[in-house]
Amino acid sequence: MSHVVNADAERTVVVVEDDPNIADLVDLYLRQAGFRVLQAATGARGLELIALHRPVLVVLDVGLPDVDGFEVCRQIRAGGSTAALPVLFLTARDGEIDRVLGLELGADDYVTKPFSPRELVARVKAILRRGSNGAASDLPGGIAATVLDLGDAITIDLARREVRGAAGVVALATKEFDLLAHFARHQGIVLSRQQLIDAVWGADWYGDDRTVDVHVRQLRKKLGDDLPLATVWGVGYRLG
Repeated sequence: MSHVVNADAERTVVVVEDDPNIADLVDLYLRQAGFRVLQAATGARGLELIALHRPVLVVLDVGLPDVDGFEVCRQIRAGGSTAALPVLFLTARDGEIDRVLGLELGADDYVTKPFSPRELVARVKAILRRGSNGAASDLPGGIAATVLDLGDAITIDLARREVRGAAGVVALATKEFDLLAHFARHQGIVLSRQQLIDAVWGADWYGDDRTVDVHVRQLRKKLGDDLPLATVWGVGYRLG
């Protein structure tokens, strides 16, 4: 069941979880944190709720009775209006292959069961906080840059959170966009994985720095040769 304590649609979180005990536990803690929560026990119902209510984030199990959570994430990322929707996997599948696959599909975080509900809420807040802080870039003189150009082929609109390549708009996941924007603000500078983690994922990130490599691989896949992003072996990455 769903519990609604806040009519503010901008704070809606969809929880896609077929175990009612886990779903209710996540629901309870998110509501206590001020979110409006909608539950779905299947992937199909989750996608329906996402389309109808435009949530700020999705908490997604992998083992669902109809389609698995990976396929749900693929469909979220494929949709024009949902491509940038933050997704947090909450699953019992704790293997490295599953974790890497989830991140490659564009997940913003990957939490394994058993889990701390308080930590889960902290991660949800961290994802949303990082997303809201990525809307503009401050330049010297107090000028706010809202559009950044990467050569002749790629344009980043920070206000719209939109990336355009040679073939048009490129759908990026939340962290992919934030990472690309950070690279764009520091063109020509070699950035270590830890510097990127601190800037994009924040000090409250619980994972390891391999997530940077996964997201870089996705950026290269989506933007192709137009993205002048070089690997500096033993150090990190440099754009431009």
